[in-house]
Amino acid sequence: MRTAIPLVTALMLMASPALAEAPEVVTDIPVVHSLVSQVMGDLGAPSLLLDQGADVHDFQLRPSQISAVQGADLIVWIGPELTPWLDRIVDEGTDNQSLELLHQTGTTIREFEADHDNETDHDTHTGHSHDLDGHDHAHHAPVSGEHDHDGLDPHAWLDPDNAALWIGLIADALVERDPGNAVAYRANASLALGRINTLADELEEQLATVKDQPIVVAHDAYGYFADHFGLTIAASLAEGDAADPGAARRSELRALLESGGAACIFPEAMGDPDMVTVLAEGTETRIGAPLDPEGRGLPPGPTLYDQIMGGMVMAITGCLAGN
Repeated sequence: MRTAIPLVTALMLMASPALAEAPEVVTDIPVVHSLVSQVMGDLGAPSLLLDQGADVHDFQLRPSQISAVQGADLIVWIGPELTPWLDRIVDEGTDNQSLELLHQTGTTIREFEADHDNETDHDTHTGHSHDLDGHDHAHHAPVSGEHDHDGLDPHAWLDPDNAALWIGLIADALVERDPGNAVAYRANASLALGRINTLADELEEQLATVKDQPIVVAHDAYGYFADHFGLTIAASLAEGDAADPGAARRSELRALLESGGAACIFPEAMGDPDMVTVLAEGTETRIGAPLDPEGRGLPPGPTLYDQIMGGMVMAITGCLAGN
């Protein structure tokens, strides 16, 4: 599915002076910050709550950040499934202050497997994906911080169709609050959409010859990516974003690798690679470069989304091709 935003004329794409002060925009994670930055362009810079290298599961807002959220014209965030520490503050704001991307109509969503403890299928990635038809808070994560891995998977930006859809929604939200700069927002969104669609095509072509080889990833965050590009994820080390695998899980994974059930295993950026090294030692499974699905190790900015997607494909294809 490709999201269509009407293209503006060449004259509209030319730089023009701002007619009004840009809204104060706050974003939760680097990916969202990147998408909003692309749409805002030179008109303004969104604020980013999550510091580079910070773990979304353990993050706590500073008083200055709470004030920034409360005073923002627009809060763009994935949703409480990923950042429950932001949920209460957003709920206290006005109804039109927040753009909760995961729950926007048209977003492709998937749910985690219902029972990870009894998971025995190491053949394919087994998430369920569908288009969201309305706003549903039934799967909100508990405020304690760890994602609910029996509910909605929040890592939806790893499907580039979702990122393309969100670009248009972000532009709509900015135009609503700043109609004087509507032409610039629409022009920036059109350019961003073109980049995302081109990137997705290029990544799909790069993965075409290797995607049938099964891989093991660090945690259960790659379902959208696997669904979109047709990758085969045999297993994940940790069954939750903030959980370490237990002894039984490690034993299952070791057996999987010894049996040749995975061509490559990937650590994760900012994570401890030792467990991956121990699991793969003495097997034919190759260890790939770390994956960074949240952009924790990258400098924030407009190009971060492209760097995340391109970096993961480079790591995956490099390992699967034996490089």
